[in-house]
Amino acid sequence: MAANRTDVLLTTLQRLADAVERLAPSDPKTIDWMYTAYRWGGMTCDPLLKPIRHPHGIGLADLLCIDRQKAALERNTRQFLRGLPANNALLWGSKGTGKSSLVKALLHDYADSGLRLIEVDKEHLVELPDILECIRDRPERFILFSDDLSFESGEPGYKALKAALDGSTSALSANALIYATSNRRHLLPEYMAENLEARPVGSEIHQGESVEEKISLSERFGLWISFHPFSQDDYLDTVGYWLAKLGTPDLEASWADIRTEALRWALARGSRSGRVAWQFARDWCGRVLLES
Repeated sequence: MAANRTDVLLTTLQRLADAVERLAPSDPKTIDWMYTAYRWGGMTCDPLLKPIRHPHGIGLADLLCIDRQKAALERNTRQFLRGLPANNALLWGSKGTGKSSLVKALLHDYADSGLRLIEVDKEHLVELPDILECIRDRPERFILFSDDLSFESGEPGYKALKAALDGSTSALSANALIYATSNRRHLLPEYMAENLEARPVGSEIHQGESVEEKISLSERFGLWISFHPFSQDDYLDTVGYWLAKLGTPDLEASWADIRTEALRWALARGSRSGRVAWQFARDWCGRVLLES
């Protein structure tokens, strides 16, 4: 009788153990560290870091009319690669002016020096401590890259990023920096009514609490790099560069027509930028080659 009870108990325990094993998450696959760029898929993904097998091929030499921005971010990245003090960076400003392209170009030019890039979407910023733990013991140097970043008030990623940049008990490891791009200087929408919260204190003007809260995130980036719309000459120079690189025939002979069409193209889009110049060059070159 006792033996039967023992058998029943053992059978029940085995069933429970099997059920727990089925519910438990499987061990994540080993990350293949041979790639230069990755995308963080979240703690439920397997593997945690998905390799980007064909990263962008643009180099620093391909980015025109942003020499000041290139010099600042490249210097900061070289300091980082050499194990010297370097800053997290916020690249902000007009759309299409080369913010994200600059980060990708740094990876292209410095991958052989040990630079690596991990794309982190906004919804995964709350997992920054897990990402840092994943790469902490690696010999490579990682840029945690969050592109086109903006927040609404109360989003969890806002506080997670703020803590990771400065103030968290889980500090950034020595082999990681955060580079973020945004069209907003302070990463949050700004409202006219917030200016009414400002108050004079003696000869100084003190911002209201809501403005101070917004500034408190962006100021935790040690390096701010601003991007502005291209002048007409800069835009046309960029158009000419990409047309030549794409192999457009009869470029010099057709330049008067190209110039006119390029300006119309920019006017229709309401923007002069490197992105618009690249798009026009692809369209014009493709049409010319098709007709020929």
